[in-house]
Amino acid sequence: MSDPSISVLDRGFVRLIDHMGTDLTVVNAARVSFGKRKKTFDDKDAELVSYLADHEHTAPFRHAYLTFHVKAPIFVFRQWMKHRVASEFNEISGRYVEFSPDDFYIPEHFRRQAQLNKQGSEGAIPEKNRRAAAKTYSEACRNSVKQYKALIEMGVCREQARCVLPLAMYSEVYWTASLQSVAHFLRLRLDLHAQWEIRQFAMAVRELTEPIFPKSLNALLKAIKT
Repeated sequence: MSDPSISVLDRGFVRLIDHMGTDLTVVNAARVSFGKRKKTFDDKDAELVSYLADHEHTAPFRHAYLTFHVKAPIFVFRQWMKHRVASEFNEISGRYVEFSPDDFYIPEHFRRQAQLNKQGSEGAIPEKNRRAAAKTYSEACRNSVKQYKALIEMGVCREQARCVLPLAMYSEVYWTASLQSVAHFLRLRLDLHAQWEIRQFAMAVRELTEPIFPKSLNALLKAIKT
């Protein structure tokens, strides 16, 4: 049976590789304080999960873990890797492998700079500029990859040649995180103020996590607006 996977953007994906625990893991971690342990999850346990989340008793949620294999543009990982608490990343290395040509993100639509939110975007750029923007963007990415290949052919080492590659280039990571850490990531990256591209990856992470921890994830995220 293949690992569940969701395609994201034009070339990316989020794939669930492994996980440890269920909703029952969370309640048993909490109940060990009273020397108790259950083998089945019931309505009382669902109430306990909600109580733990509502009152920010988050330690029990850190006894459950998930591992994802993610392919995303480098600029997405720049944001994603800020989520370091109770999580770890291992990334494909440009020191060991050559990056594939044309393996970079091409937006389907180009957005305008937001007027009120200095770090964000809104709407589409004027129609008269769309074709030129797509051409300029694509040519810049392809030229960077071309120069990267040229440097390698000149004998330049991969670890230096990779420096010319664009932030749009796709990379791959393994991300292992506690359930609480995953929920924190989702709280921030599903928010409408988050960059659109990383929101698409966050939605995929949520879709793969919910079937395993339906009660716990819902309790942790019930206040979120998506």
